Amino acid sequence: MIEQEKETKQKNEWVSWLKAIGFALVFVFITKAYFFAPYMVEGASMSPTLHDQEKLYVNKIVYAFSEPQKGDIVIIKGDDKRYVKRVIGLEGDIIQMKSDDLYVNNKKVKESYLQENKSEAKSLGVYLTEDFGPLKVPNGKVFVMGDNRLNSMDSRNGLGLIETKAIEGRSEVVIYPFSEMRATQ
Repeated sequence: MIEQEKETKQKNEWVSWLKAIGFALVFVFITKAYFFAPYMVEGASMSPTLHDQEKLYVNKIVYAFSEPQKGDIVIIKGDDKRYVKRVIGLEGDIIQMKSDDLYVNNKKVKESYLQENKSEAKSLGVYLTEDFGPLKVPNGKVFVMGDNRLNSMDSRNGLGLIETKAIEGRSEVVIYPFSEMRATQ
């Protein structure tokens, strides 16, 4: 009788552990699928803000409650891959680039994150960003650019204007390499 109680207690303990592990796995799956997910930067289009092979955590739920904002670094789902870019203009905005200065709705935008790249472009005798526009962003879309404008496929070329629903989330933090951990917004 005591032996049978011992076996039953052991079985109950195993079942309890299996339930706990199952719950943890479901929790991780749901969290990764709907709330936060890792992402690896591929390429130099966001340099020096983000670097090739850095790993980010992306907030996937933020845009369920709000819209992307100018300056947000977002992950965009393309046809065959994902892209990381900065939101420059929202629906209804008029975007224009003149002599390496960005204008949104006829107001000059300070892009302090571009200083290093602008200095490099100037040393090469070119503008970091070629002139374009004015361009009005249609409803349901955003205009995005990489921070490394000389080497970025974005709304100016290749990617075009981005459907808001194609934005998977907002970059929140670089998590690897550990020596480079930092917030990205």
